[in-house]
Amino acid sequence: MTGRFQPVHDQHLELFALALAAHDHLVVAVTNPDTGARHVASTSTHRHTDEANPFTYFERTRLLTAALAGAGMADRATVVPFDLTRPALWPEYVPRHAVQYVRTFSAWETDKAGRLADGGYEVVVVDGDPATKLDAAAIRAAFRDDSWPSLVPPATVPVLRDLLGDRVSR
Repeated sequence: MTGRFQPVHDQHLELFALALAAHDHLVVAVTNPDTGARHVASTSTHRHTDEANPFTYFERTRLLTAALAGAGMADRATVVPFDLTRPALWPEYVPRHAVQYVRTFSAWETDKAGRLADGGYEVVVVDGDPATKLDAAAIRAAFRDDSWPSLVPPATVPVLRDLLGDRVSR
């Protein structure tokens, strides 16, 4: 499963569980792993912005590791970087025989599913209801008033507190 995970939330964990119900191992492929991997996409006006990408790849790996452990999935998962702008390198991080799971809420996810299919992956599209979508932008906005802990997996709260505290003390 690919995503920015800025930050990881419960709908990500739901999709992880869905993939693990059908497969032995989960590869969590972190997109926009570095600032050079960000790109403007016609189907998403924010994915490339600094505001939409507050956490580094290293920080997101910490969050994903905590979330996966808290959900009992850590022993069946691997977290890797995945630069959507460099499809020729995708097999170096995620084997071509991997099945990509994409929940579609908007044109962006539909576009991403198409890109992955064009890159040679089998893609399972899971229809998402935009009315029930957990919005990572809303979670990031909640960082300002400390109302975010109920919006993220409990296992990530200590890591997020640490990461957010580091930002305040800088």
